Amino acid sequence: MDAEMEVEFDIKMTPGALYDYLLFHTYTSASGLLGAIVGALLVVAFFMGANVLCLIMGIIVLVYLPWTLFLKSRQQFLANSAFKEPLHYKMTDDGIEVSQNGEVQSQKWEDLYKAVSTPRSLIVYTSRVNAAIFPKGDLGDKTSAVIQMISTHMSPKKVKIRS
Repeated sequence: MDAEMEVEFDIKMTPGALYDYLLFHTYTSASGLLGAIVGALLVVAFFMGANVLCLIMGIIVLVYLPWTLFLKSRQQFLANSAFKEPLHYKMTDDGIEVSQNGEVQSQKWEDLYKAVSTPRSLIVYTSRVNAAIFPKGDLGDKTSAVIQMISTHMSPKKVKIRS
């Protein structure tokens, strides 16, 4: 049998990493996509001869959601005391363990919901709406090892990571 695989790394959560997650999570949901489509259609309608109100409404719709997500990421960062200190992650053949200030939580690979990537982060969903966010800048040279652990231990149907 192969030797047990293990990867350890520290993550310092930032408002930017939270914003990246919120953008991805929102724009891959039906309501986020619908909002973007409606905003774009309103702008297109203006260029096809509709009145200036369509342009104004389209711009408002397209700018409102990213702006509110930006504000929400700042608010969440400031409100969550766990983000003040680095989070230590350990990935093993059993699952993912996160620790901070002597407190440890773990989750088995089979219990994880899905794993995705954005240009800035790897995101491992622990439920439909909760996730562990791994900014690629924090992972550094361990990025490929983390992707390897996720890809090895999670069902291929649950992993949508582009490296």
